[in-house]
Amino acid sequence: MNDEEPFDGPFPGFPGPHGDDGAVPPQRCAGTVCTAYVLLEAIVSPHLAVPVPARLRYRSHDPYTVYLDNHIDLPRPVTWALSRDVLLGGLHDWTGLGDVSVFPGLGTDADSVFVSLRGQDTAALLRARADVVHAFLRWTACVVPPGLESEHFDVETLLHRLREADPPGP
Repeated sequence: MNDEEPFDGPFPGFPGPHGDDGAVPPQRCAGTVCTAYVLLEAIVSPHLAVPVPARLRYRSHDPYTVYLDNHIDLPRPVTWALSRDVLLGGLHDWTGLGDVSVFPGLGTDADSVFVSLRGQDTAALLRARADVVHAFLRWTACVVPPGLESEHFDVETLLHRLREADPPGP
């Protein structure tokens, strides 16, 4: 996707960054992984934003989660796990609780989406182009369409791992 070209549009059940709807849905693809390199901005103050190279990752075997890797130029990037639904909802409304919130920009930032991240000792406010985030989410919908995540999620393996992690009872 060219940075100068806007994304070609949304599709039913997966509205665009500004709430429009009605375009043709994406086709399923044989791929199981999506990776997009993006340039985010860390908002330091109202008049200062610092570019942050980042990567968005999505895997069909973890269909509810989008991974955001910051500082990808370091030996060990900082990785945040985001709900795909929260990221999608954040294109239109304030979504998320706790450590991660996503919300659309207003006014001069209407073409942006903001991601607020809070850790034990740190907090960051990141700005991304809404059309770039939407294009990535549309790509994830080609891998696992929204609403069909449970078909790609191995509940039995998860339950087995949780049972193994629990200490034996009295």
